[in-house]
Amino acid sequence: MEKILVSVMTYPTLSEKYFETVCTAGFREDGSWIRIFPVPYRVLLGAEESRRYHKWQWIEVNLEQDLAHDKRVESYHISDINSLRLLDRIAKKGFPQWGIRLQWVLKNKPLYRNMSELLADTYSKNISLAVLKPTKIIDFVSEREDMAKFQAKLKEQEARYRAELNQTRLFEDEFTLRANFQFAEKIPYKFSYVFMTEDNKKRKLMIEDWEIGNLYRKVFEDCHDEETACKKVKDKYMKMAQNDIYLFLGTSYEWHMKNSPDPYMIIGVFAPPRQTYVQTTMDF
Repeated sequence: MEKILVSVMTYPTLSEKYFETVCTAGFREDGSWIRIFPVPYRVLLGAEESRRYHKWQWIEVNLEQDLAHDKRVESYHISDINSLRLLDRIAKKGFPQWGIRLQWVLKNKPLYRNMSELLADTYSKNISLAVLKPTKIIDFVSEREDMAKFQAKLKEQEARYRAELNQTRLFEDEFTLRANFQFAEKIPYKFSYVFMTEDNKKRKLMIEDWEIGNLYRKVFEDCHDEETACKKVKDKYMKMAQNDIYLFLGTSYEWHMKNSPDPYMIIGVFAPPRQTYVQTTMDF
């Protein structure tokens, strides 16, 4: 049984095996990184708050590692979804809560300030999750995606889901598929930060966290205009960049397996108010 503080949840993506998955990552009690992937989060846990974990919440769950299929040493998968227990959550609001979260961000892991150094360490030290502190956020970029390929894949997944409804169990001891399940709405844009680190190289990394997808959906529902929605998302993320910003980075499974020289994406943005302090009453 592993106890994990969830700090990363990516936006749902289609999965050949599990229909739809979310990548979850967080910190063990010793502060080290751990990834839980794949997690059919919405498929299995539904919309019931009593069953769904959230960011900055402690969970306990039985996990297994399969390095033959995923050589990233931080990667695990859930062996028994029924073992999942939801524990305490670090509150969203209040200045002291930022300090508690910051403690876990910094605990027992390198804080990279140089992207070139991180890239050099990725394969030599077998790293696939990291905290990066940029020296400057230069821009936020929105790029429209070609939706035709996604829509074709979604149609296939929906048909397969209906065919297997009430017949397939994703885990041996888990619930049957739900008739009212709807796949997550695809966000028609890729969002990226353009930034600098101590190596003085300008870089652009895509942001894949759950919040950015939900933010776009919310503002688009209000304004019904893609250009306005993208501008509001940019305003929000550039405002966050004025804070004491940290980027949670994770490698793409595909590009890590191919030993890509730059396999990272931004899987979480942590932006506490400046002068947030680590809680000295909590031991490292």
